[in-house]
Order: sequence, then structure tokens, then C-alpha cells
Amino acid sequence: MSEVDRYSDRISAQACICRVQAHRLKQSGTAEEFTLRLLIGDVGFFVLKGRPTMKNTHKYKPYPTMPMASRQWPSRQMSKAPQWCSVDLRDGNQALEIPMNLDQKLRFFQQLVDMGFKAIEIGFPAASDTEFAFTRYLIEHNLIPDDVAIQVLTQSRQHIIEKTFAALKGVKKAVVHLYNSTSMLQRDVVFRMDRAQCIDLAVFGARMVQQIASADTHGSDFIFEYSPESFTGTEMDYAVSICDAVCDVWQPTPDKKVIINLPATVEMSTPNIYADQIEYFCTHTRHRESILVSLHAHNDRGTAVAATELALLAGADRVEGTLFGNGERTGNADLVALALNLYSQGIDPQLDFSNINQLIDIYEETTRMQVHPRHPYAGDLVYTAFSGSHQDAINKGMAAMKNHPDHWEVPYLPIDPRDVGRSYDPIIRINSQSGKGGVAYILEQQYGLVLPKPVQQAFSQIVTRVSDERNSDLLPEAIHQLFYDSYVDIIKPLKLISYREAMLDDQHVEMTATLQHNGRQITVTGQGNGLLDAFCAALQAYLKAKIEITAYQQHALERGSTSKAITYVQMQNGGIQLYIGAGISSSISKSSLRAVISAVNQMPLGS
Repeated sequence: MSEVDRYSDRISAQACICRVQAHRLKQSGTAEEFTLRLLIGDVGFFVLKGRPTMKNTHKYKPYPTMPMASRQWPSRQMSKAPQWCSVDLRDGNQALEIPMNLDQKLRFFQQLVDMGFKAIEIGFPAASDTEFAFTRYLIEHNLIPDDVAIQVLTQSRQHIIEKTFAALKGVKKAVVHLYNSTSMLQRDVVFRMDRAQCIDLAVFGARMVQQIASADTHGSDFIFEYSPESFTGTEMDYAVSICDAVCDVWQPTPDKKVIINLPATVEMSTPNIYADQIEYFCTHTRHRESILVSLHAHNDRGTAVAATELALLAGADRVEGTLFGNGERTGNADLVALALNLYSQGIDPQLDFSNINQLIDIYEETTRMQVHPRHPYAGDLVYTAFSGSHQDAINKGMAAMKNHPDHWEVPYLPIDPRDVGRSYDPIIRINSQSGKGGVAYILEQQYGLVLPKPVQQAFSQIVTRVSDERNSDLLPEAIHQLFYDSYVDIIKPLKLISYREAMLDDQHVEMTATLQHNGRQITVTGQGNGLLDAFCAALQAYLKAKIEITAYQQHALERGSTSKAITYVQMQNGGIQLYIGAGISSSISKSSLRAVISAVNQMPLGS
């Protein structure tokens, strides 16, 4: 180790000690303020000062819990998929830096149809000419399947509702989604309305929607939806009251249900509170049997998926969200994660994600957004393990799958990557954090090399060193080449040219081999109780060194040329050091001799 390396290690060690001491002081709580200063050689010092803190916490207050005497949702288990509604083309599109153009919207719409969505919110037709034109384009070009309902958003204002229905003229099936803000903050700060005025506005819109829909002469099937926007910021008794007032206008029945959508427009609490709110609504509304309770969670706290799952347990029937969670601010509930979470529990999500790579391509091309490499189920790296312990567990799990191919059970992989159109190739990637199990998996799965455990151990150390030197992970072909360079058919200084063997009796053979030693051709002869024993005896006599095989394994290559075999040997030359060699040949005997030569060529036997 150089002087620079020793000095660097000393600095790192002292800095680590300082951090540990600082952590202990913070944990002990014995001092509000502390300072640690540790001299490092003659060049400076490391300082940790004070307790880390955030200022202005007094500006915020905790979200109140729900006073519920007996909640039911914690003991429930999901058994079926909810009704899904994609809001990518409305909520998602309005959140893009560059909204989609017509061609991009059409591609995205068709992708959603192909995946199995039966409700797709396509826009706010009265908000802009672009949104209006897109709605008309879908209808006039007959691009909406009969079993798919397009959904459009409208505020509770007369001219907006009228323009919305104008955009829907001639549609076969549509959800008219009416909303107004109901939260205390919105009522007080934005609209300056009291409770009664807010209910009057919602009821006004509900009546207009009903009147215009009733006057339709095109045979359209209209489904009504109402959202008390910012539901989670609304007093729960009041949220029930305003939704019931809307339902009193629409008069839904169990055969002709309406949708009551309860959005966490801004995520304000832990997921369990959202579930409590949904259960409260479900148990207090007067119209529960005649409504579909819908969820629309945003992700401001990063828990929209969890909140939606718990709210489904609490009694909701339907989920609105976006692919990969795109949406305003931190986004919406991610329908990919929600649906595949169900799938991982053996529940058919009623959506097709069998070609997730195509879905990602269309999503990224149309939205100009990127799917995060760690995104659940879809990210580039989510089916990839770099850690040695993870790789070893996956390798063993994949091997065990041969005993129960109909039941997926592999450590660290909640679903089979092939179910979403991924391959097994990138499951294990090798870098300096990887272990012998990962290296063995790569070589076996892609090249048919079944390494004995001692060979795995030795080769993984070589792989770690090379990965460290290159400061990168190693691709399978690089690992394969490195294995060959390290162990297979090493021909310097010794190279096998030819050999012949003769039986001396039932148990002993004599073999004569022609070798090339540093460019000079020689002949060696030896006797033993088998070909390899005789060959080792010949090499011992020639090299004047003890040569012994301590382990031997051979198998047919499972990939590539099935007519070839590979032999692995471990050898010693009088000490405890083990030398590994491997040889490949269509002749089992020749592959064995080549393996011995490869191992001997790594021994320090001189020239």
C-alpha cells in the first residue's frame, strides 16, 4: 500500500469515528448543542455541529384523525379488481410541460383501449378548442368501442355544461363528470361561499346535466358522475350531505347507478385516514346501493397507491388514476402499480400489462416523461439484482421453480418478469457488489456453464476486482470472456499438442503426451490408475514438482454446441494454494487434459 493510500485510509477512519461519536451524542439527548472537531493529520479537521432541524414547523398542523368507533377496513382483504378509469388524457395531459397533440392523444387513447380500460377521461371539452376538437374527432371518426365510455369533465356552470354536451353530440356512451370545490379552504379563500351556497351550486349543475341529457335525441347513454373536489379537506358530514343532495336530483337506482368520486385532490394525510373517510362516506350516505364510490388520489405525500388500496378495502368500487402516476404536482395514483399489485396477489386486474415495454415506449413518446428505472414493475432495474446475497437467493429460487413451475416463488421477485413481457436476461447484473451466486447464474443461464461452488467463489473475486477497476457493471459477454481468460484452455507456458494412452492392466494406464513448453516441443510419459493420474505423474516427473488434483467436475455444455463438454479441476502443487483450470472439447478426455494444463499454467513452477 502506498503512503498516499495509507494516509487516505487514516483520514477515512478518523472521519468515521467522528460521525459515530456525533450520532451517539444526538441519540443520547444529553446536549442540545454539540461540536466535534477531530484533527486529521496536519491538514484540517472534521466538524459536526448542532442538531439538524427544520425551521418554521409551527406553520403547519397535523391533519385530524377520523373519530370512528369501529372501522371495518383493516380486517378486509381485496379479492377482485375495481372498475378502472384512466385520466391520463385529462388530468395527466394538463400536467405536461408540452401537452399532447392530436396524433399523440390518439395513440395514447388506442393504447388505453387495447389494455382494457372501459372508462377513459379524455378532457375538459369546454376548457379549450383543442379539447373540444379531440372529443369531436373520436366521436365523428367512430374511434370509441361500444363497450368503452369516454369521460368528460365539467364545472357546475351553465355555459360550460352546455358546451360539454355539445362536444358529446352523437356519442354512444359517455360519463359526464360534474364537480365543484367543497373544502373549507376553497370555500373560504377561493369562492367565498358558505355550506348552503356550495350545495346550491352542486345541485344547480346536477339539474342542468340531467335536463340536457334527458333532452338528447341521439340515443346516447349518459352516466353521471359528481366529485366534491378536495373531498379530503371537506368536513365529512358535509361531504355526505352535498353528495346526497346531488343524488337526490339524479335519483340513481341499483340498476342505473351514478358515480360519486371522492378525490384526495391534495394528499393531506396518511393513507389510513383516507380509508377512514371513504368508509365513513359509504356507511353514512343514503344512496349507497345506487352509487359507485370512486377514488381519485393524488400523490403529494408520496402515498397515493397505498391510500387507494386502503380506500378500496374501505368500500370503494372504482379507481381513477394515470399510468405511471403522471399528473399535477407529484402526480396521481399510479394505475400500473395498483393493477400489478393486485396481480401479484393472484387477482386478475382486468387490464393487460403483458407488453409493458411497448406501454413504456408509447407513454414516453407521447408525454415526453421518463419512467423511473426503479418504478415498480416497469422500471429498467426493478427485475435486476446487483447485490451478491440477492443474486444468490434469486439463483436458488429460479432453480427451485423447476419443482413447481405453476407457482411463482422466487426471492426478491414479486412477479415473473415474463408476465409483463420482460426477459430473464437482465435479472442479475454483475458489479463490485455482486457475489458468486450472481456470477454463477449469468454463466449458467446464458452460456450453460455450471460452475462448482469453489470455482464460483474464486471467479467471483476476479469479477469484483475487474468491476472495481473499470468502475462499472460487467455485461454477460464480458463475464463469459473473463472466465475464459482466467481458466479455460490456458496454453502458456505449457500447451497440449497430442497424447496417446495404453492399458497396462485392468487398473493402470500409461500415457504419453506431446507438449509445447515455451515454444519448445517435448514429450512426457507417466503411469497411473487412469488417464488423468498418469498425466499428472508425467507432468510431475518433467516439472520436478508435486502436482495433485483435489477436485474434478465435468458436464456437457447446455448451450451452444451440445457435442462439447467442459471439465473443471482444482489442483495443488504441494501447498495449500488451489489452482483452478477448465478445458473444453468434444472429447471428454481431451477436455480433462486441457483443464489440467490450464491449472498447471497458473502454478509458480518457473520456466
